[in-house]
Amino acid sequence: MKTIYILLTRSGTLLSNLVYAVTGANYTHASLAFDEDLSCLYSSTRKNGYTMFPAGPSREYLNRGVFRLRENAPCALYALDVSDEAYTRARRRAEHMMAHGSLYQFNVIGLALCGMHIRWKRRRHYFCSQFVSEVLEKSGAMELPKHSTLMHPNDYTRLEALRCVYKGTLAGLPQRQQMEFDQNDTVIGVYLGLALGLFHTGAARVRKIF
Repeated sequence: MKTIYILLTRSGTLLSNLVYAVTGANYTHASLAFDEDLSCLYSSTRKNGYTMFPAGPSREYLNRGVFRLRENAPCALYALDVSDEAYTRARRRAEHMMAHGSLYQFNVIGLALCGMHIRWKRRRHYFCSQFVSEVLEKSGAMELPKHSTLMHPNDYTRLEALRCVYKGTLAGLPQRQQMEFDQNDTVIGVYLGLALGLFHTGAARVRKIF
């Protein structure tokens, strides 16, 4: 048996606050991890860690980006025990989507419809909890209580197959406390992230034109 981890957060970003205003849920973002130290998380979210766009399948790190800056954000860590085969399939699927990130997009419309409990699936488009749900379901790691496009991050707090191993703020998360932090990240990293975000967004628009 192996363990897959699901980290739920409410970061306080513009999108997070919008989802919170609509749903009132404690958690507005979901990420997957395949190692207990949470050294790398997988989700469909902002690609550079700081700006809202570009977005899609991305690796996240607790000591970088939004997770670095929003240390008082509420979070909950859940563990799911799965077979070795399901673990391998789930990790392989997540890694495949990371390696081919240009083929996938963030599911903005799907996220809005999810908030209204309307099922709508668009090929190669995922929002965070949809990404987590499909990786878990298609790997055979667990059965979902509803379609992946209707799964909210907060839904994971009510699944009996999961056990909560931490609940509090990001600052108090044991795995985060053991990580090293670049003291310049709060200033330099933010502006670098913004610059990268603008560059990638501009490049994508140019490719569409030509």
